[in-house]
Amino acid sequence: MSDSFIYQTEQFADVKILRYQVPNFEQLSLQQKKLIYFLAEAARCGRDILFDQNNKYNLRIRRTLEAIMKSYDGDRKSEDFAKFLVYTKRVWFSNGIHHHYSMDKFMPEFDEEFFGEMLANTDPELLPLEPGEDVVSLMNTLLPVIFEEDIEAKRVVLNPDMDLIADSANNYYEGVNQQEVEDFYSNADKGDPERPLSIGLNSKLVKENGSLCEKVWKIGGMYSSAIEKVVFWLEKAIAVADSDLQKESLIKLVEFYKTGDLKTFDEYSILWVKDLDAHVDVVNGFIEVYGDALAFKASWESVVNFKDIEATKRTEIISDYAQWFEDNSPVDDRFKKDEVKGVSAKVITVAMLGGDCHPATPIGINLPNAEWIRKEHGSKSVTIDNITHAYHQSSLKSGMLEEFAYSKEEITRAKEHGYLGGNLHTDLHECLGHGSGQLLAGVGMDALKNYHSTLEEARADLFALYYMMDPKMVEIGLMPNLDVAKAEYDGYIRNGLMTQLTRIELGKDIEESHMRNRQLIAKWVFERGEDAIEKVVNENKTFFVVKDYQKLRALFGELLGEVQRIKSEGDFEAGKALVEDYAVKVDADLHKEVKERFEKLKLAAYAGFINPDYHPLVENDEIIDVEISYPMSFAEQMLHYSEKYSFLPNVN
Repeated sequence: MSDSFIYQTEQFADVKILRYQVPNFEQLSLQQKKLIYFLAEAARCGRDILFDQNNKYNLRIRRTLEAIMKSYDGDRKSEDFAKFLVYTKRVWFSNGIHHHYSMDKFMPEFDEEFFGEMLANTDPELLPLEPGEDVVSLMNTLLPVIFEEDIEAKRVVLNPDMDLIADSANNYYEGVNQQEVEDFYSNADKGDPERPLSIGLNSKLVKENGSLCEKVWKIGGMYSSAIEKVVFWLEKAIAVADSDLQKESLIKLVEFYKTGDLKTFDEYSILWVKDLDAHVDVVNGFIEVYGDALAFKASWESVVNFKDIEATKRTEIISDYAQWFEDNSPVDDRFKKDEVKGVSAKVITVAMLGGDCHPATPIGINLPNAEWIRKEHGSKSVTIDNITHAYHQSSLKSGMLEEFAYSKEEITRAKEHGYLGGNLHTDLHECLGHGSGQLLAGVGMDALKNYHSTLEEARADLFALYYMMDPKMVEIGLMPNLDVAKAEYDGYIRNGLMTQLTRIELGKDIEESHMRNRQLIAKWVFERGEDAIEKVVNENKTFFVVKDYQKLRALFGELLGEVQRIKSEGDFEAGKALVEDYAVKVDADLHKEVKERFEKLKLAAYAGFINPDYHPLVENDEIIDVEISYPMSFAEQMLHYSEKYSFLPNVN
């Protein structure tokens, strides 16, 4: 990858916008290039679905903002219009009006009067008006949603003192409360108890005429007009599939979109996880449940990618030793798999991000999520190298290390080994962490309810952290020495106890599952590891310094054993206590200090990406090549996506 490539293009609010390269795309075969192009089109066609899933007003708000962007004929150089641009970019970035991490509704810095003025000077033909509606009625609908803090206030509520469903502003449920949802799905037909269906995964649960019913996301059902376009491109991809199993799996995915049948989705997932031959691969569908407090409903996402053959040698070693890692895990033998099946891992180059993976994206993926499929058929794990490379390149001169690392030795170690350490952590987390262990008979995926996501991420992180410091990692050639692990331990504790607090508003609790997981681990080991971690205050600055890496490793192992027990036994009360005691509350004084130190660096706490564009070259109605380009403007890409890939009605 070229280090002269421009990675960061702009910064606004708490966000920086990056670009990522797609190295070696030009070396792919024509068939593989065509496959990526078709899958990339499918990835963009589901964008509206995520906006609507996140909140029922999102599409109308986004389209109103875009109409203003396109046709407002007032003063575009005013301070208020600059604030409007920032708000619009935040809506694009978060796929709606709620912050993509905190889930809180973010508020515009312009006022209602200016919003009204902009609407009055915008082409009404471009506004998302419903039949019989005028600009005034549209404004009356949107004003409270945009400007009143207490309306649609939080996309996902995790506070156990609140109704996790009725008080959440997402669009997965309507007219129902938490107890009704729990009762509905506890009584739902899960099929074979040994191979239970992921009930509720692809539907909205609503109350109509006093009865609960599901609106299934499928062709002919809810979101049909967008799903039809996704399927159109998937069917083109089938014709140029990269392996026989990939062809079968894509056919089955199309069938799932047409029927909404969750058994078909499981059949697709099994075919997908077995396909190890395809060089080009894709995630496409209703996948992750982080956006639902009860972890039933899945957001729509897509990741199009191809294998980084050289970097994958690292993850192949991990896969080859999967049984060794499982056998030597510091958890009770009752919770270990006797035979680890189908663990495959690779390092990938992302070619297109869509839905809940864009603009903000994961750096690793482990799928499928169904526990029984993992146990019987295995899982596929990926580390996304060109994304981690972009993050790394954009951070080299940020000053974060120099501000929050305690010593020159720590800084030097991070710069020399942090990139490999971070990637190995992701490899272990995704490849083995999520795939390790097993549930006891009769324990379901929903046993931990609103604590499931946090505890599952903690389990995978702890697995990675425990093994990072194992001499086996050096012995099998994954790292040159244990300084790589030390760099990862330094960074994890620094982030879990301090630097991730830069993302939280003063006075707020931690809400996002990954952030809760990191504080839970770091705070738990700090409290128990007086000899392992030391809190140091130097010149009124707080630092957390790892003093004994082996003792810290032992603590990671102890906590891993407990989190695995909680998951395997479905111990809701113990899981709740662990999360509420360690993961949620923030040290107010330390938080204030960290925010002040961070603000002096003038950095953004979050990053997301502009996608590349693909351009098919056509002769005699045949694609003879596909070229790639790298846009620079986030706003232009978002407007283009809304123009070309927006298929849902304003109200769904």
